Amino acid sequence: MARTRVNKRVAVAASVAIVAVLSGCGSESGAEPAAAPTTTTVAPTTTTELPAPVTTTEAPPPPPPVEPEPIPTPQTTYAALDGAYYFSSPDGLFQCGIVTLASRTEAGCQGTTAPVPPRPEDCMISWGNGIRVTNVGEAEFMCSGGAVYTSGGETIDPPLAVGQSIEADGYSCRSMANGISCTNDETGHGFRIAPDSNEIY
Repeated sequence: MARTRVNKRVAVAASVAIVAVLSGCGSESGAEPAAAPTTTTVAPTTTTELPAPVTTTEAPPPPPPVEPEPIPTPQTTYAALDGAYYFSSPDGLFQCGIVTLASRTEAGCQGTTAPVPPRPEDCMISWGNGIRVTNVGEAEFMCSGGAVYTSGGETIDPPLAVGQSIEADGYSCRSMANGISCTNDETGHGFRIAPDSNEIY
């Protein structure tokens, strides 16, 4: 009975010794201890929205003020050829002039007027398309095949505004509300012409 207890003690001691040896061997074997688990903490991402860029578009400078074109003063004298003065009525219906020719000086206006006297027998071309006054005798209707009182430019000659006059070479021509009148200053003879009326003196 005493031997059995001794054997049990020896066996327990041996078991303890084996466990101790195994534990020692495990710690002396040089194996690295298991790494501690790593935990990765991701920092929270914060997105800051930036304000949209402000683009400043400067308005272009205002255009310079446009100055109104000056209203031309009616040209009352227009010497185009050899000192002849050509002009038109304000409405542009009559072309007029004071013209010095080799044999005479005359003033006249061409354009449609009414009434017109009968055509004389010696007029074989256009009749009654104007009136003229020369330095001899009364004014008379014209027998002419074309324009006489014109400078020949591409546009009509300058208008003689109502109330204005031209005085040249012994004649006076005046623009009035009821037509154009031209008078020989020496003889006093002349005419007035308008689209719907005329007179000779």
